[in-house]
Amino acid sequence: MKIKHFGKYGSSMFLLDKYNDKRVLITGHTGFKGSWLSLMLFELGAKVTGYALDPVNCEDHFNLIKLSEKIEDIRGDILDFNKLSKVFEDFKPEIVFHLAAQTIVLESYQNPKDTFDINVQGTVNILECCRNSNSVKACIIVTSDKCYENKEWLWGYREIDRLGGKDPYSASKACAEFVTYSYLTSFRQLNLASVRAGNVIGGGDWANNRIVPDCMRALIANEPIIIRNPLSIRPWQHVLDALYAYLLLAIKLSEDKNTYQGVWNVGPNLDSMKTVEKLVEKVIFYWGKGKMKIEQKTNANPEAKYLFLDTTKIKEILHWKPSWNFDESVFYTVEWYKNYQAGENMAEISRDQIRKFLKGNGYEN
Repeated sequence: MKIKHFGKYGSSMFLLDKYNDKRVLITGHTGFKGSWLSLMLFELGAKVTGYALDPVNCEDHFNLIKLSEKIEDIRGDILDFNKLSKVFEDFKPEIVFHLAAQTIVLESYQNPKDTFDINVQGTVNILECCRNSNSVKACIIVTSDKCYENKEWLWGYREIDRLGGKDPYSASKACAEFVTYSYLTSFRQLNLASVRAGNVIGGGDWANNRIVPDCMRALIANEPIIIRNPLSIRPWQHVLDALYAYLLLAIKLSEDKNTYQGVWNVGPNLDSMKTVEKLVEKVIFYWGKGKMKIEQKTNANPEAKYLFLDTTKIKEILHWKPSWNFDESVFYTVEWYKNYQAGENMAEISRDQIRKFLKGNGYEN
């Protein structure tokens, strides 16, 4: 769509105009976040190429929005360095977003080697391709809030706090951060930033062992929602808010390496810190019916009870802040699934949510 900016918003809002006709490469475009980012860039007029494995299910967001008809859709393994290098050589991307990853904590216990291979070596492959490219002006490496050594603090982790990870997933994301830092400090020609976000919610996510997809599968089947850790507190954030931060950062990084390279936390405001139980209650409220069942598992793999990010840096320097609060984030998430169940055109539903989000940030078509 043709994006137009209205005047009452800050000058940083003009940044998204710069994606028009820009060559953007997204790894992991068949996944939940990657498909939303690809569609958002399509709406902004970018020339998008996606590189990823096949989507897992026919009902995945990528398939429902018919994304392969809107962007260049390349299927490949992030561990296939030769094929990935050829994509860089042929497409000559100006901006790269690296989202391809194994993203599920519980899956990492079952397949730790795959988790480390994908999340660490996959990141090395992307960075090496960027190092060998003459076209890349900015690369955003997407990791996770779980890359921090979690001490169950009651305050937010800052970008300078210690990295770590007890489970394979968290450790792999910490390793990806170390790899990114090494490339950033060793190869000065690279424009790199890593973004740490977590617990993003939104329509079209059907991953196993993730709370919102678990909720929606149960509600659609008229079954109780089973929750394992009702009192665990998380920073819930809509996927479009996180992606908007990535988009702003990439443009600024391409223009000002010294100010915008490095590490950035991306998270909601403090009032969006809610327990899993509160999230499920809100999902049920907007769905209109349903119930939950707390199921305490013995000998379960441990999960952190409390995790929160300090987002002072991104708010003060990039002038980004969350657009949708907790209620709005849950509302738009549930609305997407309700439309899916009703058999609506999910490409139009997703585009409509993107347009509403952009309009709230000063853009309209």
